[in-house]
Amino acid sequence: MTSIKNNPAPSAPTSKKKGAQKSSSPKKGIAKLSRWLHIYLSMVSFAIVLFFSVTGLTLNHPTWFGGDKQVVIKNKGTMNVNWVNSPDTNKIAKLEIVEFLRKTYQVKGAVSEFRIDDSEVSVSLKGPAYSCDAFIDRETGKYEVSEIKMGIVAVMNDLHKGRDSGPGWSWIIDISAVFLVVISLSGLILLCFIKKKRVAGLVTGIVGLLICYLIYVIFVP
Repeated sequence: MTSIKNNPAPSAPTSKKKGAQKSSSPKKGIAKLSRWLHIYLSMVSFAIVLFFSVTGLTLNHPTWFGGDKQVVIKNKGTMNVNWVNSPDTNKIAKLEIVEFLRKTYQVKGAVSEFRIDDSEVSVSLKGPAYSCDAFIDRETGKYEVSEIKMGIVAVMNDLHKGRDSGPGWSWIIDISAVFLVVISLSGLILLCFIKKKRVAGLVTGIVGLLICYLIYVIFVP
């Protein structure tokens, strides 16, 4: 007897499947990149986002947390008159005066103003929640120093605003802003890949935007 072998039916061409995989790979790549950015940028910027969130509350309600309290310290004395009494204002010892104030009274902050008048030299130093003003008589070298110090909440509030915090902190604010933009956009992109929640999520976002706009129109004078 001769056996009859059943040849298996020829398999369907896989070109369509491969084509479908290739066509969907860019979308998968975008989704994967968005997910990676959203997760890891959120973790990298977690501390700074938390900082700006908390200080947004303390800045909006400074009296709740003692952010408006301040301590005023005043001192008097006499410094080297040769530093200030030169008729040529270009020869006023600016560096020596500032260093004298720093060493004598441990003043801090960056020099925001150094003004020379006919009878007086004034120096202003500023930092987050801190200011120091010194007034020096050019004839006698006598001076008065007034410092204003505020608490940690006020320091945090000034850092939130970038007030008197220097260029380094300004970079932190800019980088944080970029991170928040990328995190927000990557979350929106991820939402577009979730079919069941895409419409509801977008509608919720639009409603939130409209609520903010209405609050601005109705309550902001």
